[in-house]
Amino acid sequence: MAEQANDCKEKAGSSICEVLQILGAKWAFLVLEELLNGPQRFNQLQRNISIVKTQSLTDTLRHLEKNDLVLRKVIPTVPVRVEYSLTEKGTDFQAALKEMNKWVQKWGNPMKTDESISQTS
Repeated sequence: MAEQANDCKEKAGSSICEVLQILGAKWAFLVLEELLNGPQRFNQLQRNISIVKTQSLTDTLRHLEKNDLVLRKVIPTVPVRVEYSLTEKGTDFQAALKEMNKWVQKWGNPMKTDESISQTS
């Protein structure tokens, strides 16, 4: 990630680089998409995005929280509960996720489509 930040500094003013710096981790898109379903506790998020390892999920949530996309709310119960939700800034990213989904529907990996067709034949 440090190399990515340095490359972006060299291309100062690039909006794509700015987005990548704000999102930070490769799992950020999945976390943001999952939190669009509403607030979730860590273990719930981990179950719903099982492809992401525990430490990666922790790092991604911290980075998104630091960049004001995710809100971490500590609920003083016994045991303490921690709930993650999207901030207004995070919720606003939904439009970008929808556009990315449209793009992948149109241009996504044709090999996966070919494989699924050959498996059903």
